[in-house]
Amino acid sequence: MTGTSDAPLRVLCLTDSCDRPESELFIGLKAAGVDVDVMCNPKGRNYQRLVEQDLVVAPLALQGRFDKKGTAAIRRQLESKPYDVIHAYNPRALACGLRASKGMDVRVVAYRGVIGNVGAMHPESWITFLHPRVDKIVCVADAIRDHLEGLGFPWSRLTADRLQRIYKGHDLSWYQAEPADLRPLGVPERAFVVCCTGRGVPRKGFDDLVRTALYLPEDVEVHYLLVGDVDRNETIRKEVAALPHPERVHFAGYRTDAPQLAAASDVIALPSKSQEGLPRAVIEAMAYAVPAVVTRVGGMPELVDDGVTGLVVPPCDEKALAEAILKLYRLSPEERRAMGAAGRQRISEHFHTSQTVRETVAMYQSLVDGKRRSR
Repeated sequence: MTGTSDAPLRVLCLTDSCDRPESELFIGLKAAGVDVDVMCNPKGRNYQRLVEQDLVVAPLALQGRFDKKGTAAIRRQLESKPYDVIHAYNPRALACGLRASKGMDVRVVAYRGVIGNVGAMHPESWITFLHPRVDKIVCVADAIRDHLEGLGFPWSRLTADRLQRIYKGHDLSWYQAEPADLRPLGVPERAFVVCCTGRGVPRKGFDDLVRTALYLPEDVEVHYLLVGDVDRNETIRKEVAALPHPERVHFAGYRTDAPQLAAASDVIALPSKSQEGLPRAVIEAMAYAVPAVVTRVGGMPELVDDGVTGLVVPPCDEKALAEAILKLYRLSPEERRAMGAAGRQRISEHFHTSQTVRETVAMYQSLVDGKRRSR
């Protein structure tokens, strides 16, 4: 695995406050023999871990797609050694990385984690994902790859050879903490709990979720645990207040222990309406063996095996969502545990960080080999 006949692949990763899977990918790339350097935000939770692994070459906190100071810093780093590949993990890093690498013989890789906001009629797309010098876009799900294919104008479409699906990998060993105690949040002991974690924006479908309570039989007591800044969403709070049993909806607010809250729940739900990739909240809950109910949006049907590790329903369908919750409610505890165990196994077998490392290294190598042949 070499960038040239006598040197390892040399890769510069540009990111922001990278999460655990991204950080472990960088560490895994180094362990696989890639000469990988990282420029990232020093305020990130995993920054110190990367420093300790001798991966960070410079702090980088880009303020936007036209950050002149950040672009100059990237340029200086690119001039410090002959990199084979730049891998940019967000649109700001991609735009600045493209300008910084102008005139250089280096491959450019982008990362795309959600559907939407890319297209020929989006001006910012032409300085990021539709830029002609982007050699490869790594898509976190097949759904994102399929969405991007064909975008652009007829003479500059994103073609299949420029797109590659690589799942963002996890490891079950990261999820060993004890489930949280939900009683301080007002959840009764032994209650049936549906947890939903996310930002309080309309596309996340919190409104659809809370309205499922209207479709449940009177003798079915389900408690909803809403995690994230949705507690500041007045529209959702009014929806909850109008329910027959508003005391069964619990707002947890932003929490650093969101995975442990999900682990203490009976079901993880993500009723997104659009623009979903491969949601970390669902992966984390599945790693804790919690069955999932998700909508058929983005990469979620790739993540949840319908009827095996959870249930998949149409988006914006409150009744179908309620029926899925009711179906899981009526399963025996043993049946729910079996479904959760299948989900945990699915994460281990199909979404493992070692697979992400292998596929990423192979992608880098193919780009470098292609560069040699084009000379």
